[in-house]
Amino acid sequence: MNVAALLSSRAAACGGRAAIIDSSRGQRRTLTFAALDQAVARTSASLHTCGLRAGDCVLVLQPMSLELYCVLIAIFRLGLVAMFVDPSSGRRHLDSCCKMSPPKAFIGSAKAQLLRFISPALRRIPVKLWMGPLVRRALKNDQPPGGEISLHDCPSEAPALIRFTSGSTGEPKAAFRTHGFLLEQLHVIETNLNLRAGEVDIATMPMFVLPNLAAGVTSVIPSVNLRAPGRIDPLPLIREIQALKPDRITASPSLLERLADSCAKSSQTLVCFRHIYTGGAPVFPRLLDKLERMSPAAEIAAVYGSTEAEPIAHIRSREITNADRRIMETGGGLLAGFPVPEIHLRIVREDAPWLKGALSDAEFVACCLPAGAAGEVVVSGPHVQPGYLHGIGDEETKFRVKDSIWHRTGDAGRLDSSGRLWLLGRSSARIHDSRGTIYPFQVEAAVLLDPHIVRAALVGHRGKRVLALELSCTGQPPMLQAYANAEIDDVRIFSRLPLDKRHNAKIDYVELRRMLWE
Repeated sequence: MNVAALLSSRAAACGGRAAIIDSSRGQRRTLTFAALDQAVARTSASLHTCGLRAGDCVLVLQPMSLELYCVLIAIFRLGLVAMFVDPSSGRRHLDSCCKMSPPKAFIGSAKAQLLRFISPALRRIPVKLWMGPLVRRALKNDQPPGGEISLHDCPSEAPALIRFTSGSTGEPKAAFRTHGFLLEQLHVIETNLNLRAGEVDIATMPMFVLPNLAAGVTSVIPSVNLRAPGRIDPLPLIREIQALKPDRITASPSLLERLADSCAKSSQTLVCFRHIYTGGAPVFPRLLDKLERMSPAAEIAAVYGSTEAEPIAHIRSREITNADRRIMETGGGLLAGFPVPEIHLRIVREDAPWLKGALSDAEFVACCLPAGAAGEVVVSGPHVQPGYLHGIGDEETKFRVKDSIWHRTGDAGRLDSSGRLWLLGRSSARIHDSRGTIYPFQVEAAVLLDPHIVRAALVGHRGKRVLALELSCTGQPPMLQAYANAEIDDVRIFSRLPLDKRHNAKIDYVELRRMLWE
């Protein structure tokens, strides 16, 4: 089944309801489900007229906007493959991605078109289209002649979407999603995030607009810079929330913290929210507490997942007990909650070099650890990506047990006696020395309970356990019991700790180690 068929079926059920409310350009534009469905059909006809056929790869460079989803669903409708690359990673990265999966067409914003002057790979793409005029013609029913193109009947294994990793730790990997995979993922997200037709969602993560559309939820694309969620100006967003009164918001921890801090500063609450979901980076209890004060009537949940498996686990803020908080305070890690029902999750030994290729049941059982033991989190299920494009990266992250493909997340964790997942940070970031093994979140989750500490990161440096801190004010940090429990050798204060580019919420440990050497 073609994933675009979900939109057509939803348009028939709630055609006059708003599908997307886009304020990204500073003025509000609304597209109903029926109008979006019609624009998608016309856009697909235009793409077909350009010579694009099922299986062709289309590079899309466009920020979150109604134009993006009109073109993306049109690509699905024709059986084309949408390809996404982060242009901020540089020209070399862009050229490398285009070499791995040569696009037949390039569709981009006016700003993205400028990249053609510096990228030979973009200039070699046969078909080049400007996003704005393409969608404007579709919205005005001013497309080239040729008639409507029927929806392409795709098998479940047909590729639908390719998204490249940053390549910061080596060659980029291409995470590709088939139509069958997307359908499974949309179902899992709709079920576990409690999406209900007729709700209005402030959507700040590109992927979450698709399950909204499939579920009949209105997606509001706000007038903030979603490329830097940790640096947004919260005031325009608050004004938009007050005007539209959305039922829910799905956003990164860094964006929600900016929003909650601004509300606290002005002593206001956002009472319209019934659901708040956050993920894409570690969600510490301090943020959940802030969100409860911001929206006291909302159900607030932290979602754990990855590019290859979204979601993996989640927990509601009100499910975290005082006993759980004490465990986090004393180095137990960060509570992520129960795995979602649709996923299989195990904790495996981190020193298992044979965890690759095909394993027997007995070999896999020998790798798995009991409740309470720390190891690497591995997952399997219908919405877990089975492999990468051309198999690049499969050897390091995939293994098979009988007919099931398992994914190595690279995250360390443990399961408690109830089956809940506790995260301990990246497996590669653990410190193993003469005093034993310690994981980043064992310290970071504890020290971040202190309101004077904005961010924290534990790293090994020159044979020492070093705790890097970013404080909310100048001066020495308070002495916490967590320091003594972790036997910290040195505490370093930075004006700003380096963060990931995507969510502005995860510590960039590679850059931090470079800073420590300076």
